Amino acid sequence: MNDTKTDSETTVTEVCVLCAREVLESQLPKIKDKGYDFAPQFRQLTIQLYLVGVMWRQGENLGLPANARDHAFAALESMLISDGMKKKDAQKRVAFLSKMSRVEGGDDSLAVSMGYQAMPNDDSIVAVFDEYRNETRVSGSLWRLYERGKKIMVIGGAVAAFLTVWVVTIFLPKTEGIDVLAAGLVAAALVVLPTFLVGLLIYRMKIRKADSPGARQS
Repeated sequence: MNDTKTDSETTVTEVCVLCAREVLESQLPKIKDKGYDFAPQFRQLTIQLYLVGVMWRQGENLGLPANARDHAFAALESMLISDGMKKKDAQKRVAFLSKMSRVEGGDDSLAVSMGYQAMPNDDSIVAVFDEYRNETRVSGSLWRLYERGKKIMVIGGAVAAFLTVWVVTIFLPKTEGIDVLAAGLVAAALVVLPTFLVGLLIYRMKIRKADSPGARQS
């Protein structure tokens, strides 16, 4: 009896995952045609929440005895694992998505709701992304700024530290090891800290500009 139940649940999960893949395959070209410029993390998050909605509705159509919404997250975990993600990472990802699936007040997020209401070949996922088209916080440009700043801090800081240690070691050979290390750390900080502050300033300026009345009206 337990084996039969397990096989049945596995089959339902497979059906839900297959449905999600078919919907995703039909929706991805629509996203590509729009030319959205979102941060990859936001794009991935939105698509996965959308698929939760798709599998939630599919689970209800299959007459699941359990909570179809909860089963949708289990199906997504199975989907992530089959796509190559480690089980532990998939579980963490699904736990994060579960928290992000509801907005303040307990209602389902827009992505989940639109996924639940999705019909074949509609523009439901486009409607989700259109809501965030002018949202600076999830823009690709801001993400690229962050990535460039991170590389400058890591690479620049490491190079500055290495050169400082090398110079001190060559020209001040009697300097103690702890002092050499301290000099390297100070040099790295002189690169990392200004880069961080400049990046933070640019970020605040972009967010302030996006939140200005004129930007909201446009």
